[in-house]
Amino acid sequence: MSTLEAISPFQIVQGDRSTSVILNAGDYRADIFAERAEDGFEGNGYDWGSLATVFLEEKMPELKDIVRLDPEGSMFCAYSSDRQALETFAVAFHAMCENKEQMRDLFSRAELD
Repeated sequence: MSTLEAISPFQIVQGDRSTSVILNAGDYRADIFAERAEDGFEGNGYDWGSLATVFLEEKMPELKDIVRLDPEGSMFCAYSSDRQALETFAVAFHAMCENKEQMRDLFSRAELD
C-alpha cells in the first residue's frame, strides 16, 4: 500500500520547498469533534491542528520541530521540508484517527485554537 493510500482521506501535496499533508475538514471523524461541540470545537482545520499538536507532543515529540502546522478554517495542513518525516507523521496520525478510542483520548487534551 502506498503512503497516499495509507493516509486517505488526507492528501500529500509537493511544493517547491516543502511537502504538505492536507485534509478538507468537516466530514472525516466529524462524530468525534461533535462530542466536544459544547467546548466550541467544530471539526474545522483549527480543531484538527489542535489535535495534531497533542499528537506530536505526546506521540512523536521527535518530529515536533520538523513538522509544522498551518491549519485554516476549512483545511488542516501540516508541512515540512523533510518529506520522509512528514510522511512518517501522516501515516501515524492517520492510524491514530482510525482508532476512535485513541483519537478521543488525545482529543480530550486538545485546546481550542
